[in-house]
Amino acid sequence: MPGTVLLLAASPVGKGCLVDAASVLPVLAAVPPAVLAGTDTANVVELADPLEPQAVLTRLRAAAAAPGPLTMFVTGQLQLDRKQRLPHLALARTTPSTVRYTGFPWHWFREELRLRSAGTTTLLVDLHADAETWAWLRGRGLECGPGVTVYGRVAPPAGRRRVAAPTYMKAVATVLRSGGRPELEQLHQMALARIAGEGEVGDLVLWGGGAGAAGGAGAGFAPAAGAGGGSGVGFAPATPSLPVPEGFAPGPPDRSRPQAPPQGVSADGPEDDPHALITAAVQAGDHPAADALAARWEHAALLAHGAGSAEVLHWSEVRADLAMFAGDAERSCRTWMAVAAARLAAGQPADAVPVEAAVDRAHHQWGRITDRGRARDLGPALAELRGRVPGRRQGALDHVREQLRHLQTQS
Repeated sequence: MPGTVLLLAASPVGKGCLVDAASVLPVLAAVPPAVLAGTDTANVVELADPLEPQAVLTRLRAAAAAPGPLTMFVTGQLQLDRKQRLPHLALARTTPSTVRYTGFPWHWFREELRLRSAGTTTLLVDLHADAETWAWLRGRGLECGPGVTVYGRVAPPAGRRRVAAPTYMKAVATVLRSGGRPELEQLHQMALARIAGEGEVGDLVLWGGGAGAAGGAGAGFAPAAGAGGGSGVGFAPATPSLPVPEGFAPGPPDRSRPQAPPQGVSADGPEDDPHALITAAVQAGDHPAADALAARWEHAALLAHGAGSAEVLHWSEVRADLAMFAGDAERSCRTWMAVAAARLAAGQPADAVPVEAAVDRAHHQWGRITDRGRARDLGPALAELRGRVPGRRQGALDHVREQLRHLQTQS
């Protein structure tokens, strides 16, 4: 099956730039797509210094929906927003005061990749951080999602008025250009060895994640040791990342506890993971079967954990995405609105990440409803919800009201 490759390089323009991220793209572009993806054939999507978070989200969402293996090469710098203190990938227009609105929230990677089957998604990163973000990361790790395998590094600030080079990602590209494609762990170690040989030590190393990681939460961090021994670099086992900070969207139900499958659903082995079965149904075009399976798990979660629980909300979000994949924008919009309302009713603040994400997705799906009458009927409820949850994009509520007035004048 063909693979998909997403090449993303982003950094701010001007004095806030820590790394010349885009300089790595010509090196990566020189690698054959099949080598980048580790598949016989592959489609490559490239994003160089994007301006808008929504542009990145659109490409990421399309890549996440593609069948087959997905490999992402992400180069750039991380910054914390001032309000929620969450990491963002800085884009071309990002400044310290506008991170929340002009940066790409890192947790959107988890949001968009959560429905992919375990073992099909790989993220290679070469990231730089300012002093504040560096300190935050050392205590918390970088959450990427339960089914994502992550390799790479986060480098500390390079010093005043110095723009660093993405040496780790360039080393990865150099190895791949030399012929063949080593296993990812070997590729990762070879790249680290190259940059350690050039004196770059002290980075935070991302290593592992995916289905085999302890805790299944994403990549752990380990300090990169200095050059030494025969290999030129030391390696310490990556420690498990800390629990997901409060406010992040729930991942798949905790599999450290046995969970009985819904009646009529077999769960005899890891291949019967409901997320994998749902993904397979979507890729086969059997959207009713995918939604029926998710509905059964949602009902089982309701009986086991109660309304408003993280488990129920997870399956509601899955069903909202399934409606989107099926082309039913109205159902997807209604489901995302219900998820947002449930989170607010549970006491989550209006600026909590999962609340904003649910309303943003409801807004997006509302704009895709082709039946004007149905969109008009749903508009007032969305406007009321937008009033409570304005989100990060300035003018979102005004947009809903303007579109609703336009629909009403056409009635």
